[in-house]
Amino acid sequence: MTKVFIIGLPRTGTTSVCAAMLELGFKVAHTAYTDRAFVEAQVIADTPIFCDYQHLDKAYPDAKFIYLTRTMDKWLPSIQQLLVRMHTNLVRDDGGFNPIIKRCYQEIFAPYSLENIHNIEFLAHCYQQHERQVQTYFQGRENDFLSIDISLNQSYAELLCFLDIKNKDTKGLSFKKLNVGGKVTAWKDIKNELKVDSTNKGRVTKLPYL
Repeated sequence: MTKVFIIGLPRTGTTSVCAAMLELGFKVAHTAYTDRAFVEAQVIADTPIFCDYQHLDKAYPDAKFIYLTRTMDKWLPSIQQLLVRMHTNLVRDDGGFNPIIKRCYQEIFAPYSLENIHNIEFLAHCYQQHERQVQTYFQGRENDFLSIDISLNQSYAELLCFLDIKNKDTKGLSFKKLNVGGKVTAWKDIKNELKVDSTNKGRVTKLPYL
């Protein structure tokens, strides 16, 4: 089973792409923190994928990777709002988010600090650095790497072409706008038997590729 990894940073449309993948009949995990999630899901996004894509490329040599872009004027206020909201649980030693989330966010937004996540220039640098690293790593690999901006009309058709999904009329089809206005709960609200749980009753395990 070919894995599809969505490696765009948070607030670039990962939930919208995951919802589209469900509708296309894929088993999808929006975030994955257990061995079982990686075994069961065909498509995995968000944490820890945006951070660990190079490890995943080696662990799953036949995988496909989709990078999501978003214009700075839209992404910066959205990611800043998210990071400020998450900050306490990202840094506390007595609980908070699971260690995989903490590792990924602190690595991508390094050096991680409350001062830095309030700095628009710092966040822009983090985005651009991640984008450069992704583009450099996958250079010349058009068969297993796609970069799209889901706000563009042609992006849905590009996704279907990349996944070699034929005989589907793409006229009028586009990605649904989810988690707008700073919301982050859209994935939980989706009811679909193809959704794969990220954890095992809240517990995480050592990831299979590390």
